[in-house]
Amino acid sequence: MAQQTQSSRDIAPVRTTSWLPLIVVVLTQIQASFAVNALTVSMAGITSDLDMPATSIGTAITTGTFAMAAFILLGAKIGARYGSKRVFQVAVVIHALSMTAIAFSVSPVMLFVAQAASGAVIALIAPALVVFISTNYAGDQQAKAIGYLAAAIPAAGVLALLIAGSFASTIGWRYSFALIAALGLVNLLLSFKFKAVPPHRDLVIDVTGALIAAAAIILLSFGFSGLTSWGVFLATENAPFNILGISPAPVLILLGIIIGQVFFVWLRARKTAGKPQIFDLDVLKSSSEKATTFCMAAMLFIGTAANFLIPLYIQVVQGRSSFETSLSIIPYTISIFVANTVVASFYKKFPPRVIARAGFIVVALALVIVAFTVRNDWGQFFVVLGLILLGLGQGAIVALVFNTLLSSAPKRLAGDVGAWRGLVHNISGSVGIAVMTVFAVGMLSAFISAGLADHPSLPPELQSQFPLDSVNFVTNENLHDVLASTTDATEAQLDEAVAVNALARLQALKVSLLVLAGIALLAVVPAGRMPRQMGIGDGDVRTADPRVAAD
Repeated sequence: MAQQTQSSRDIAPVRTTSWLPLIVVVLTQIQASFAVNALTVSMAGITSDLDMPATSIGTAITTGTFAMAAFILLGAKIGARYGSKRVFQVAVVIHALSMTAIAFSVSPVMLFVAQAASGAVIALIAPALVVFISTNYAGDQQAKAIGYLAAAIPAAGVLALLIAGSFASTIGWRYSFALIAALGLVNLLLSFKFKAVPPHRDLVIDVTGALIAAAAIILLSFGFSGLTSWGVFLATENAPFNILGISPAPVLILLGIIIGQVFFVWLRARKTAGKPQIFDLDVLKSSSEKATTFCMAAMLFIGTAANFLIPLYIQVVQGRSSFETSLSIIPYTISIFVANTVVASFYKKFPPRVIARAGFIVVALALVIVAFTVRNDWGQFFVVLGLILLGLGQGAIVALVFNTLLSSAPKRLAGDVGAWRGLVHNISGSVGIAVMTVFAVGMLSAFISAGLADHPSLPPELQSQFPLDSVNFVTNENLHDVLASTTDATEAQLDEAVAVNALARLQALKVSLLVLAGIALLAVVPAGRMPRQMGIGDGDVRTADPRVAAD
């Protein structure tokens, strides 16, 4: 009886109607997301002040992201072992100090180390945020809290555009990171005002499992990110090494998949032996929870890929600046924010599987609208409408699947749910960008080849001078300059070649968006296997209501 009472005490949430913990959660998520967006927005000023190439900033962001993904499962267990509140406070301080270091950076190395450290401590922060929501809120409050947490990410993007963009063009880019450091101090002070989550002092951390997971994630991340530059199969000149002429990218992906399978075998063996695991497989115990994870991965794949392709179109096809590009996609970002915050109001009226199916259909419809109406004029009504619909569907699904997983799992696994969400988010996003980049470039190459074949004024001997082995998305002006300096084409022939590329570029974008729409429609099938009601997975009697758990 005493053991049952203690168990009930462990899973029962803190009974409070205060929104203070949620305020800290949202502000901390904004702190973390704003930091990455601020680096992108401030790229011109950073590269000028520190005399470094823009690619180095991308490398710093990527390194931090990979570190977070690799160690987020370990971060969840560290939070459980030493107390989520205490670990959160230490991590927030480290993140704020990292932002201070970026603000005072005097060299590329200093910026790189600071950004890598800030990304790594997110592995401690992300699971803690979910634990705070799980232990402080239940029912409708929990659903709304999860929506606000999800909404903080697009909100941070808009704020980074408006604030960091303004700072970068006026008082200087360094003030953006000083502001983030100050926000970290605010979050630290506020965190002292809500109750601590009791630590599990007797928890044994599965370090071997953590290392296996980290190895698999790092291999997969580097493998997928290298597909474009290193080669999908045959190694390019940019590849750091090759194996009998084969690109390292597919090799790393294969090794990552193999080690990933070893990781799950390790977890099952530890569970059978009654030993602690770095990730509790009870999070994915039922078929509905696995379907929910698949839906999460599919939506993040689609959303991240679309969020990459659309700015690519604006900047390359239309030749707009990064700032103008950011302004153009604000309606899309705001619609994600709105959907994140309002989707909870539908939970009592419709089952999760119905909302998920409707969401994927809306996403597919939106992508089809954009694909068939996009032209060189970004401001046309149907393109903007399609982006708004895409944001609404994407935002609703992201908040829904997260809340479904959290409400279906026991409260003691909230940290594991948060870690799993962060892991799926990063892996799916990286894979989405990598795979759709390779696909879009492949389509561009195919359309250019077909277009050149239909132009008798561009004879084969001239086409042989075109750099068709290095096709990529470039502006009309850049392409004209390259062809003028590397071929014998006349001005009229240069104009025709540029026109062929412009048409192929637009066709490649359209086809890529239609493929993403097809993936969204395919996701309707697993969406039908999500729970019939929030908090209960098929074949599992667990519930989000602590009173039922206590009984």
